[in-house]
Amino acid sequence: MQRDDFRPGPLADVDRVPVDDRWDLVLVRELRHPPEKVWAALTDPGQLAQWAPFLADRDLGRPGEAMLSTVDGDRTHPAPATVLRADRPIVLEHTWGDGLLRWDLDRTGAGTTLTLRHRIDRPDLAPMVAAGWHLCLDVAGHLLDGDPVGPIRGAEAKDFGWAELRDAYAERLDRR
Repeated sequence: MQRDDFRPGPLADVDRVPVDDRWDLVLVRELRHPPEKVWAALTDPGQLAQWAPFLADRDLGRPGEAMLSTVDGDRTHPAPATVLRADRPIVLEHTWGDGLLRWDLDRTGAGTTLTLRHRIDRPDLAPMVAAGWHLCLDVAGHLLDGDPVGPIRGAEAKDFGWAELRDAYAERLDRR
């Protein structure tokens, strides 16, 4: 696929769950690839650089300190991270700045149900975060399919339907 032809796929299953004084955005996606292949996309710095909103300074497949640098155009913003849990290829849990991300991978036939829980400070951030992850995970799907389109992150996401996704997720979350 040519990058200019990229269009976001259908909305993911999404929810917003209160956790103490914060919230978890819960996003569920079905992927056509086995958990081992999805795990590699979630942990390998080379693969993360092709789809994630951040660059990782090391493989995230083992517990310990890391640096995840958010990318926006030609600027990067490093944030400390800690991999808290790395149970290959089932659960990956890590911090990113003051956020907490938990990736659960459940085998479904030949594919994987990917559940992302991203801890956020305020419930009104959920549609924006969901839209960003939606685009990233669509790009990851293309990468896993062997048809990479290159990362879509930061301000560039606005050129690929981010605002429409944000509004659609806001509507979906408001109905819950």
